[in-house]
Amino acid sequence: MVADQWYDQNGVWTGSATILPDGQLVMLYTGSTNATVQVQNLAYPADPSDPLLIEWVKYPGNPVLVPPPGIHFKDFRDPTTAWYTSEGKWRITIGSKVNKTGISLVYDTVDFKSYELLDGVLHGVPGTGMWECVDFYPVSRTDENGLDTSDDGSAVKHVVKASLDDDRNDYYALGTYDGVRGKWIPDDPTLDVGIGLRYDYGNFYASKTFYDQEKRRRVLWGWITETDSEAADIAKGWASLQAIPRTVLYDKKTGTNLLQWPVEEVEKLRLNGKSFDGVEVKPGSVIPLDVGSAAQLDVVAEFEIDKEAKEMVNGTDAEYVCSTSGGAAERGALGPFGLLVLADNDQSEQTPVYFYIAKGTDGNFKTFFCSDLSRSSKATDVRKGVYCSTVPVLEGEKLSMRILVDHSIVESFGQGGRTCITSRVYPTNSVYENAQLFLFNNATDAKVKASIRAWHMNSANIYPSNDSMNKFNFVVLKSCSAIFIVAILYGFFF
Repeated sequence: MVADQWYDQNGVWTGSATILPDGQLVMLYTGSTNATVQVQNLAYPADPSDPLLIEWVKYPGNPVLVPPPGIHFKDFRDPTTAWYTSEGKWRITIGSKVNKTGISLVYDTVDFKSYELLDGVLHGVPGTGMWECVDFYPVSRTDENGLDTSDDGSAVKHVVKASLDDDRNDYYALGTYDGVRGKWIPDDPTLDVGIGLRYDYGNFYASKTFYDQEKRRRVLWGWITETDSEAADIAKGWASLQAIPRTVLYDKKTGTNLLQWPVEEVEKLRLNGKSFDGVEVKPGSVIPLDVGSAAQLDVVAEFEIDKEAKEMVNGTDAEYVCSTSGGAAERGALGPFGLLVLADNDQSEQTPVYFYIAKGTDGNFKTFFCSDLSRSSKATDVRKGVYCSTVPVLEGEKLSMRILVDHSIVESFGQGGRTCITSRVYPTNSVYENAQLFLFNNATDAKVKASIRAWHMNSANIYPSNDSMNKFNFVVLKSCSAIFIVAILYGFFF
């Protein structure tokens, strides 16, 4: 869809589709009007039989929703997929804020044309600012499959997710939904939306999920922004990417977080693989892994740290925060250790993905999962930080990671996807055949045993839906206040 009506003249923004019981499809999306008022609009597929749903028809009665009293006209956007209520109505939520409190407004409808605003909000968190791209969906506490957005019951938890406009990160929380009152309550108020868990601790924003009814899974799409200069983006003629889609499940082992994992179709891109089993890595060591070109890889690794060294270490790392540390170059008794991806021969350019184990003065251990971009590129117009978060590690579990390397994107999944980090990097030397993979252990006291399986990855076959699509490209317009993306949907298949 393009911005061609008064109600979306300044932008066709985020929206969500809902599949009705009779198979019909409706979509609500935010439009920015000719007066920059944010409104919600309705659209239908022009040809419901088109599997790619390229052409859409905008409802002539648009807009169907305008900002309610008390909501600023620029703080009302991004409607969710609708879910069906016990009263026989469809319900959606829309992101907003009141002062500095981020909120999600709730509306009921029977026809997607007329709406009733419910009293109060689905949820709100003071100090979190504007909530964008709000998402709301159920996860099963017992099954390994995803759930339709309308599913509910005693074996269900509900997720509320918001993209915070203030810090450009995606936060989520688990909780309980009261369908009668239209309210959601977090399981742990200290891990509420915007102040607790994130989908991804790297470069990952404005994500949305959908329910894949064919494979009974919930799939997450996220946006990877650029971290180089605007001049560089203009020179290369494009900006920003979509992350590899991920499945989302409730972590039954911890009961406190979600598990994210690349969709199974990614594994169809695997080519020849190579295994490295039981490799012992002494403190201060770097070991090359002979995989050939490491520009496109899928790597799965497990690590076991020396138990004796772990028991002997003193509790001095209680305040360790790897995002403000020296990254992979800062040595501790029990880390860092992991993999150097997109590295050149002398490791002058490298992106380490690693674990760091810290022992506090209370004798308890914390495990950090990190990605260090400080030496990822020799370019001078690139932001290079250290992404990091703690990751739950349960008794008896080995430390594990999976890394997808795709030339300038590194997507990392710690402990089965409990913690995820997406890195946008800009290598200058470690490209194509010069990209290498290394195993490293920069701990001072502990040796590590690693087992690694690495696959070269094929490129996905991406097909425009028809010849007429060739004239469309992604257009990125940057201003001081926002980034607007205008895109035409492409169909793609692994």
